[in-house]
Amino acid sequence: MSETIPRPLLLPADFQGEMITTERLRMHVVQEGEEGAPLVVLLHGFPELWYSWRWQIKALAAAGFRVAAPDLRGYNLTERRPPYDPFTLTKDVVNLIRALGYEQAHVVGHDWGGLIAWLVGALYPEVVNKLTILNVPHPSVVSEVLRRLFLKQIGRSWYAFFFQLPRLPERALARNNFRALAGGLRRGTPNGISKAELNVFREAWAQEGSLSAALNYYRQFFRHARALLRRDLTIRVPTRLIWGEPDFALTKETAEWSRRYVRDGLQIDYIPNSGHFVQQDQPERVNELLIAWLRDA
Repeated sequence: MSETIPRPLLLPADFQGEMITTERLRMHVVQEGEEGAPLVVLLHGFPELWYSWRWQIKALAAAGFRVAAPDLRGYNLTERRPPYDPFTLTKDVVNLIRALGYEQAHVVGHDWGGLIAWLVGALYPEVVNKLTILNVPHPSVVSEVLRRLFLKQIGRSWYAFFFQLPRLPERALARNNFRALAGGLRRGTPNGISKAELNVFREAWAQEGSLSAALNYYRQFFRHARALLRRDLTIRVPTRLIWGEPDFALTKETAEWSRRYVRDGLQIDYIPNSGHFVQQDQPERVNELLIAWLRDA
């Protein structure tokens, strides 16, 4: 498949980022759109950074929103400061919303950012206007997968178990100029990702300590899963799930099982002929769905 894509190339130089001090963390945040407009916070996943939302930042700002796309704790230019447990990562988002001068925001998350977004919606519903998740199930589905011994999903999640090992995963992922990570991005964007775009991710991965920080999300989730899943994680805010398929990492069943954890019903939009990194692979369709959903009172 060709690495060219039929849309203009957006690079970091096309955006404005700044360092924002939240409660005990300095976060790198790219912002765009009119100040004071409704805030949309975009949370990236693994192994990404704010740049994964390049197409959404521009579109949402043009649609009248104030957009903030941070590098999550330990990623890219945000401070690499432990701990990386899910409770801390969730509070980071709440602290960021408040540091930006808002009491409430639309929270949008993909992959790991989506899992954090689910937790913001469950544990801090007062700061969420609308919740939008891309290609990750509700966190309670993790225990459901294990309880059911749902081998179809367990098999796809093999890497999460591998990441529990010390040091070896870092060495494996860094090998051959991050070949495995770049290959995952290519596989999850079947409609194409350019070499110039991949190089933005490679530069972030090459920073000292960045891979360990990202892998610690997986390690700390496993260690805190029991305490986390004992909490009431019912979602009581308006929620939408956008799911690019086929997804090499997550099964469609896990998306459907997420419905039972959203009190007032979960709308799921499946985007065919896409992949796990749906906001990069099908940005026009994702933008269309996002803008219509967030504008709808």
